[in-house]
Amino acid sequence: MTELSKEQRTELEAAAFRRLVEHLRTRSDVQNIDLMNLAGFCRNCLSNWYREAAESSSIPMTKEESREIIYGVPYEEWRERHQKDASAEQKAAFERNRPTE
Repeated sequence: MTELSKEQRTELEAAAFRRLVEHLRTRSDVQNIDLMNLAGFCRNCLSNWYREAAESSSIPMTKEESREIIYGVPYEEWRERHQKDASAEQKAAFERNRPTE
């Protein structure tokens, strides 16, 4: 296994994160509920993790700001353009797979 410095690891993780975010932005056909049902996280989860990381570094950030960073546009704009009503099947799958905290 290649030995990475802490800086290299951080740079690679950041590059992978940026690619994931860009991928999610281009795949607006994939709904958040589908992501939740398949992977247990969605764009909103990612934006929450981003905000939590900012706050742990003493960088104030609102929920709306972190969502815009992940979605690439204000969240309400993304919802209007791309979000569809969840089907009964999607909702049932979500309830079966809902994370317990």
